[in-house]
Amino acid sequence: MRLDHAIAPTPKTSLLVLLLVVLTWLLSLPTASPALANGLAATPPMGWNSWNQVRCYDLTEDVVKHAADALADTGLRDAGYQYVVVDDCWQAPTRAADGSLQADPKRFPHGIADLADYVHSRGLLFGIYAVPGSRTCAMANDAYPASGIGSLGHERQDAETFDRWGVDYLKYDWCYADTVDGLDRKAAFEKMRDELAALPRPIVYAISEYGVSSPWTWARPVANLWRTTNDLVPTWDSVLATIDQQAAVAVHTGSPGGWNDPDMLQVGNGTLTADESRAHFSVWAVLNAPLFAGTDPAKLSDADLATLGNAEVIAVDQDFAGSQGRQLATGPGYQVWGKPLSDGGFAVVLLNTGSTTATVSASIPGSWHVRDLWARRETGTAVGSVFASLRPHAAALLKLTPR
Repeated sequence: MRLDHAIAPTPKTSLLVLLLVVLTWLLSLPTASPALANGLAATPPMGWNSWNQVRCYDLTEDVVKHAADALADTGLRDAGYQYVVVDDCWQAPTRAADGSLQADPKRFPHGIADLADYVHSRGLLFGIYAVPGSRTCAMANDAYPASGIGSLGHERQDAETFDRWGVDYLKYDWCYADTVDGLDRKAAFEKMRDELAALPRPIVYAISEYGVSSPWTWARPVANLWRTTNDLVPTWDSVLATIDQQAAVAVHTGSPGGWNDPDMLQVGNGTLTADESRAHFSVWAVLNAPLFAGTDPAKLSDADLATLGNAEVIAVDQDFAGSQGRQLATGPGYQVWGKPLSDGGFAVVLLNTGSTTATVSASIPGSWHVRDLWARRETGTAVGSVFASLRPHAAALLKLTPR
């Protein structure tokens, strides 16, 4: 099946009226190179990352333990959020006498191995942060008082340390390694890939160079996921700009074991409204994006918890039928995104990007059963079109199943 890009106007029965033609899709997609052969990330990874919640200096072992507890207690763990990732600033200011990394003794008094054991005891997996160069992003951007804690020259030692500590996921962040250390992105990321491959236990490998060198064109054999964009911040403008950027990236589709990553979720943060958070989550789901919460899961509002925990939307994210989602239409005040599902149907996002309430409609040939995944109910049969009346910055996520 294909969702084509052909767009044509129909009579103005609503503010925004689009034509979405359902034809053969997958045959036109470029052939992807093989994914990293470590047997991991068969579906997009999901979890929690510390950075968006506490950034640098407020990161402690208690914050991480409380996040693990909350993932388990709120049901998010059982919904699929399984990785607890400690981002930058966990490190002591210097390496140990033998050159090994060590945790900050004040904020992580029991050490990383103990923390990983705690996370594992809650039925979760443990992740950590490192960089290929000599300094981390917090050293450059947050005046983190450390020296020599990057992995440059210590790649094998650090990989073995992470394995010994029980690490299941590595976020490897570029952080100016070209300008500071003269490194080449692909070669530097490949070096840690090879060190991880030599370990007795596989570790999910996530790389982040912010899309500068178009990693979607080369990173599939290198890592399990790769950032496609600069850091997402918790505003609608940032979310929308990132959505716009994914339109060109999505044709380099993800695949089991390797995923485009438009950055961590900002649901529950900043100025995002409930509608904006659901729109954000809807597009990430259709993109098969990794889903990492970045807020205190114990303090989520009921609306944000319902957003992050919606099993039907998560199922769309985890369903890969040969292509991640693609932008099918865009214009003043609207976008339409869609992707095929493994049951022969489609997931379609109708998105109101404008500042007033509007009806976004899509004309589709054939007859479909329609389910609204945010309302969690069947909305009947669609013959020829689907539509939704949407508040500003809101989205409908519809599952279309052939009749």
